[in-house]
Amino acid sequence: MKTVVSVSLGTSKRDKKETVELLGDTYQLERRGTDGDMKRFGELFLELDGKVDALGVGGADIYLVVEDRKYAFREILNLVKGVKKTPVVDGGGLKHTLERETIKALQASGEIDFSKSKVLLVSAVDRFGMAQALHESGASVVYGDFLFGIGMPIPIRTYSGVKTLGKLLLPIITKLPFKWFYPTGEKQETRTPKYPKYFLEADIICGDWHYIRKFMPDQLEGKTIITQTLRKADLKFLQEAKVAAAITTTPVINGETFATNVMEGVIVAHLGRRPEDIKPEEYLEVLAKLGWKPNRIDLSQA
Repeated sequence: MKTVVSVSLGTSKRDKKETVELLGDTYQLERRGTDGDMKRFGELFLELDGKVDALGVGGADIYLVVEDRKYAFREILNLVKGVKKTPVVDGGGLKHTLERETIKALQASGEIDFSKSKVLLVSAVDRFGMAQALHESGASVVYGDFLFGIGMPIPIRTYSGVKTLGKLLLPIITKLPFKWFYPTGEKQETRTPKYPKYFLEADIICGDWHYIRKFMPDQLEGKTIITQTLRKADLKFLQEAKVAAAITTTPVINGETFATNVMEGVIVAHLGRRPEDIKPEEYLEVLAKLGWKPNRIDLSQA
């Protein structure tokens, strides 16, 4: 049996363990939350090194990407750099392929015509594949990196703006404490709605689920959410907010979806190679074997 463990800075309340048959092997997929405890987060990576087939960074990113440049969050990289035997992934390799393909697949199937849609992408720098695909689709996009990542009332309305500001700011931001930019531990459970105008103007709200949940207004009647993974409690929350539909990007396995870092860990374990040696088309080949497609949940029927 192959084992993939996601060590998360998020709350331990969302922990789970599943044994599934995938790609001709049995996999044990596990999430372990550390409630925002950075020290415990780093210790768990070292404890599990060499004992599992892949380790995922959950509730955090190691790398943010703008075009061909990659910037490492120094604090997170320092916590995992002691891992020598087990491959470590943060979901970035899969985000830049799977989430790009999600937008393309929805456009090609006619399920969503992005060229006639107003979209809010809550953060582009941790969803750069999605940002590129939305730009190429002709969607009218507000990129919320300043609004929700930095807390400044500046909506970015062009893809070129994302590139310019990303290259200017990411070298600085990634050297600062991670918790300044992303909720960890119990803070992932608290909601502080912010800049509701941009949520209400949009037809479709995309990106990281914790950002969406934290900052969205109480009601989003008729909107569509595109995000990575949603638990049953999340779907109930969206239903109460009168959201019309949710589309998840990660494959549904035994009725559950797993975070992108877990699914990237599965692919790395399946291929038996270091993540830095795996090409985007190889991720897509494995996803095709899994029968992946965007998973639409009609919340009026949920």
